[in-house]
Amino acid sequence: MKVVALARTTDMDKNVWLELRKQGIGGSDAAAILGLDKYKSAFEVYAEKLGLTTDEPDNEAMRQGRDLEEYVASRFEEATGKKVRRRNAILQHPEHLFMIGNIDRWAVGENAGLECKTTSVLNPTKFAQGEFPANYYVQCVHYMALTGAERWYLAVLVLNKAFHVFTIERNEAEIEALIRAEKYFWEEHILKQIPPMPDGRESASEFIKTMYPAADVQKEPVALFGYEQKIKQYLEIQGQIKALEKEQEKLKQEFQLILGEAEKGIAQGYEVEWKNQARQTLDTAKIRQEMPEIYEKYAKTTLARVFKVKEI
Repeated sequence: MKVVALARTTDMDKNVWLELRKQGIGGSDAAAILGLDKYKSAFEVYAEKLGLTTDEPDNEAMRQGRDLEEYVASRFEEATGKKVRRRNAILQHPEHLFMIGNIDRWAVGENAGLECKTTSVLNPTKFAQGEFPANYYVQCVHYMALTGAERWYLAVLVLNKAFHVFTIERNEAEIEALIRAEKYFWEEHILKQIPPMPDGRESASEFIKTMYPAADVQKEPVALFGYEQKIKQYLEIQGQIKALEKEQEKLKQEFQLILGEAEKGIAQGYEVEWKNQARQTLDTAKIRQEMPEIYEKYAKTTLARVFKVKEI
């Protein structure tokens, strides 16, 4: 199998690169589709591929990961004695055209690649004991499926703490399973423009609000017959949340009584704070009464949809 170079990335404009990424499923999308990425959901991948979200600027972790990629690759060469080189292209599977990817490095003299990762010391993964996150693994499997590589190396820099190298061997059963999952997602969701089931993340909520910002008051009620059990479950969970919130508030009140006028309390392994916090607000009612013309000029009306479930 010979992987196809969909486009050269040397000196490519970032906006062009972002548009090309929408033409298929990349390595960083694969784990999200499987529900194995705690930072990204299948719902977000769907929205990105259809251009339904605006491209957000890189956060600090993404920026550092990109800037330190060359250093991680250099450390890998130093630790293993292997040589790696860049593949300045967006690659595409010759048969499964929906599979694309930008690999970090290709190993010289081997049918293998390298994925470079930078993470924080706060990452709970036990790298020293041979563990690494599931999304790292799936990304490497995706690249092996894409390129036909026999293995993929994973180099992880834990900032200010350690450097680890892992070798992931090709597993045909897992590769075939990933291809089937990506194919289903691309054909059944992206091409048909049918969103996957949301997973409860805040990003999905924000996207749904963007899709349907206002209700059409002229529309007839939607038939939800057959959803009675889920509606009942929603109300039961809502009741449990309220009970837990009440129990939490009770504990909070108990701690506040103990702290009294003190702003901090100390326990074995814990710290409780009840600090002063100043906040300035505008008395809009008074402004409206005394300076109505100012109020009318700067008052802003926003429309929001309120979601409620009740038993009738």
